[in-house]
Amino acid sequence: MSTERSIMGVWLASASPRRAEILEKRVKPLHVEALEDVDETPPSGTVSQQVMAICRRKAAEVPDEHGFDIVVVADTLVGDPDDANAAMGKPSDSMHALAMLKRLSGRRHQVWSATGLQICGDWTFFVEYAVVEIEELSDEALGELVSSGSWKGKAGAYDLAGMMGSYAKLVDGEEVTVLGIASSALRLIA
Repeated sequence: MSTERSIMGVWLASASPRRAEILEKRVKPLHVEALEDVDETPPSGTVSQQVMAICRRKAAEVPDEHGFDIVVVADTLVGDPDDANAAMGKPSDSMHALAMLKRLSGRRHQVWSATGLQICGDWTFFVEYAVVEIEELSDEALGELVSSGSWKGKAGAYDLAGMMGSYAKLVDGEEVTVLGIASSALRLIA
């Protein structure tokens, strides 16, 4: 018996390949189309408040008449290991990615994901965090991670399900949260 459930009309409003991969395993058919021009600048507040605010901005950009039964929006932020109330953001270039990875090297940090679900026209939001520990990264490992380009578009400059998976481990929480979807939201639709 398959654990896959068929739901009609699910729209993942995200450009994240990881989010799409997670949902494609659980719901079919899945329409993936990112929202355009959403301000992802973190506002002031805790990382939890920042990621939730960005997720709500994305939800506000979903058109009222979209034709889907369920819409999923999400955002993920990596907490600064030196300041639990600051987010690291996404790297702008390879040097920025290198700096972020060096900062995370040999340390634990929190990864926050907020997910909004619009079901039957009503929005419900979830925010969760997980704790990740990255081993001390050698210069060679840092070089490989940066040259691979796996940091592009990734909060904190890494993808736990990608190359960084060899150097990082989940200490607390759920992997799906680190990959970009609050697990509570996922349980509602899958």
